[in-house]
Amino acid sequence: MLHSNNLNPTSYSSLPSSNNGRSRTKFPQCLSKAWIIPSLLSFLIAIACIYTILSPNLDQILQIYNRTTASAAAEEENSDSDCDVFHGRWIEDESYPLYNSTNCPFAERGFRCAGRKDTDYTKWRWKPKQCEIPRFDAGAALERLRGKRVVFVGDSLSRTQWESWICMLMRGVEEKGSVYEVNGSNITKTIRYLGVRFRDHNISVDFYRSVFLMRKSYQVPAGAPNNVRMTVRLDQMDDISGRWIDADVLVFNSGNWWTENRLFNEMRCFFQIGDSLELGMSVIDGYKMAINTWADWAEANINPNRTAVFFRTIESTHWRGPNQCDVSERPLLETKGRDKSEKSDIIMEILRKKMKRVPVTVMHLTPMGSYRSDAHVGTWGDNPAIQDCGHWCLPGLPDVWNELVFSYFLPKIQI
Repeated sequence: MLHSNNLNPTSYSSLPSSNNGRSRTKFPQCLSKAWIIPSLLSFLIAIACIYTILSPNLDQILQIYNRTTASAAAEEENSDSDCDVFHGRWIEDESYPLYNSTNCPFAERGFRCAGRKDTDYTKWRWKPKQCEIPRFDAGAALERLRGKRVVFVGDSLSRTQWESWICMLMRGVEEKGSVYEVNGSNITKTIRYLGVRFRDHNISVDFYRSVFLMRKSYQVPAGAPNNVRMTVRLDQMDDISGRWIDADVLVFNSGNWWTENRLFNEMRCFFQIGDSLELGMSVIDGYKMAINTWADWAEANINPNRTAVFFRTIESTHWRGPNQCDVSERPLLETKGRDKSEKSDIIMEILRKKMKRVPVTVMHLTPMGSYRSDAHVGTWGDNPAIQDCGHWCLPGLPDVWNELVFSYFLPKIQI
């Protein structure tokens, strides 16, 4: 058995060369470099093969990448544009309220809730489930509305939103005296027209009282029963409707006066179509016809290239019984069915079907207000002896309606 320790190996460098006996001492160096060239050639050939395979599909690969990136961006955008801002929850926010009603002369006394000791009801922010509402910026809102006319049409809840709108804008006005009512009128429950001007921004914010949006008539058809004092003409718009059209923003509401007790008993008011008195028509059927009449009027008269149109659904109330209401300290944890309204459903269904030429944004306010039993006027209105669970304190819930218009809808409409 041979052991390597007993061998006497000869180094390649010591072997005699066949070339005149010179030593081949450089052979190992040449050998160490010889493998680089074929390896490099193999690498280049591999690269060429990969390029040959991918080259015909390179454009297709880039197109797929671009489509994927664009799709992701579109999904992110759609998640905001398709956001249902009227379904969400209330979040406590100490940065609210947006203004102090005592510093706003256009917040009427009956809605200021003067004397109410707790202020927690003013410190709630609405958070939609799918998106965020940008923080209200009075300065930006004034600039967006510069030279524009905004019109609110409806009942006292529309007037509350009108007052809120003005108070919110006034936060961005340095000279408060530059904001004034054009006729020097005081805000009252029955006045048919109020117009406020923001002089330095040339903004008009008008309110028209039209609780039914339809024409009221004291000339009842011949032969009408003695208990019929007046009628609502379901086939005719209010006689002042021509004054609403020339606007950049139009906000409508109607619904709180559409009850059997208020119409048939208190007002002795019934429905009329043409010359026919419709004594047997229900309030709901009358309301359906009125909304259809409004939709036909809007389609025929409003310029969609200029005017952004909003129609509010019915606000929730929190009456415990006849003239009895409980104003809570915090929002309710459950709606107990108050998030539903037959008249709200009528508005959404009819306008979805009938509005073709003129886009209308339906502000479905019923769900968000159903939690806010804490935000009502209660006994802090004009007459403390009369409880009020139908109207809202200012500042309060109506500010949220306007936040949605100011910060979410108008930037998208780009009036």
